[in-house]
Amino acid sequence: MTAKRLAPKKGRGSKRKCPRPKYLNPPDIPAELERLFPEETIKRIARDTGFIKRERVVHPVAFFWAVVLGFGTHLQRTLSDLRRNYEYISGEDIAMSSWFDRFTPAFVDFLHGAVAHAFQQTANDAGRVLDEKLKSFADILIFDNSVVRLCDTLAKRFPATRSKVIAAGVKVSLLISAVANGPKSVSIHSERTADIKTLRIGPWVRDRIILFDLGFYKFQLFARIGDYGGFFVSRMKANGNPTFLQSLTVHRGRSIDLTGKTWQDIKDRLDRDVLDAEVEVTFSRRQYRGKRSSDSTILRLVAVWDAEHDEYHVYLTNLPQDVLSAEDVAALYRVRWEVELVFKELKSQYALDKVKTTNPNIVFGLIYTAILTLIVSRRLHNLLLRSVPREEASRYMPLLWSKVFTQFGNLLLEAMMEHIGHRKGCKDAVVLLAALYEKEARDPHVKRHRLRGGWYA
Repeated sequence: MTAKRLAPKKGRGSKRKCPRPKYLNPPDIPAELERLFPEETIKRIARDTGFIKRERVVHPVAFFWAVVLGFGTHLQRTLSDLRRNYEYISGEDIAMSSWFDRFTPAFVDFLHGAVAHAFQQTANDAGRVLDEKLKSFADILIFDNSVVRLCDTLAKRFPATRSKVIAAGVKVSLLISAVANGPKSVSIHSERTADIKTLRIGPWVRDRIILFDLGFYKFQLFARIGDYGGFFVSRMKANGNPTFLQSLTVHRGRSIDLTGKTWQDIKDRLDRDVLDAEVEVTFSRRQYRGKRSSDSTILRLVAVWDAEHDEYHVYLTNLPQDVLSAEDVAALYRVRWEVELVFKELKSQYALDKVKTTNPNIVFGLIYTAILTLIVSRRLHNLLLRSVPREEASRYMPLLWSKVFTQFGNLLLEAMMEHIGHRKGCKDAVVLLAALYEKEARDPHVKRHRLRGGWYA
């Protein structure tokens, strides 16, 4: 009995066609990244920082994209892996000793300069639009810190804060912009630096709302934000005890007269679902010429009852009542969790906490690499959000997007190298990328609750 050859079914050939994107314009993907980091800008930063003096074996543009797209998207990474990846995309052959000599303070300055340039470029890059209630504000900013553990041998240079054993670490500070859909500034501090000292308030806070946790709870800081024309929302400490000036809402029945009382006086007798009141807090100004003066400021206290945990969630803010209600203030503060998701993205997708080296230059270089990869990722995420219909944009969540972005990092690197003329790649690579981004980064759960829902999209 002879075997019959099965012919392919009609309309289904042996070759599979490259999927086509529905919304995203494929040529925009590498072009968007080149607009963010032009070739001449990368070369200029490399020359100005002394990272590249003469372009021979190491080309600064190819090296930059190999670091950001090839190295930054892999959790298991070594400098040898980076060298092999660079040789593959550039076609150059580099001696191991010459390669390791590249990771000097100039290497750190080069990446830091690229980060600074990116923040300038993304300052006006609106990836999201604020809700109608927030139309009078320029942005929502979230500030927080996260500790990155280092090798124990660096304990003397980067000592940990609290540890019974020898440990090392640094503190990475991030300011996240809701409108730009990504980081607005980054700084690296000793782990022993107090959180409050990592935040510098200035004119940049004007017309912006800052959300932060109890690590930045200081009345002097709240007053300075108001002095510069900014706004804030913070949880109030359990032992906080501001003095009530007046209630901002009218309650029927035998309600407590708040005037002149403190929070500790009334908190156990309070029987309201929502409390919205004007309070006064006192604090000490900074020392000037050996003297420290006392001052006070008027804030708004919002307390919202949480039936699930049988307690009040208490907030301090300077946002006007006619702009956001008490319930709105509590809902807006929950958006602060987004900075935690950004740190989760940095650590789980871009290996921020996988700094396994004893070389301080490489320590800072890897941290800046993770930040650069995040910036590039969010830049393409913004491109995707602008391409899809507005009603679909909320389904492209940043954390799911980051997983898709890293999964196809090598494909993006090849497309980028072909775009800038460093190598020949697959002609359909960009088209395939656009189709994969649209399909895989879209949350299949249509009715899923979105953390930032109702505030910006």
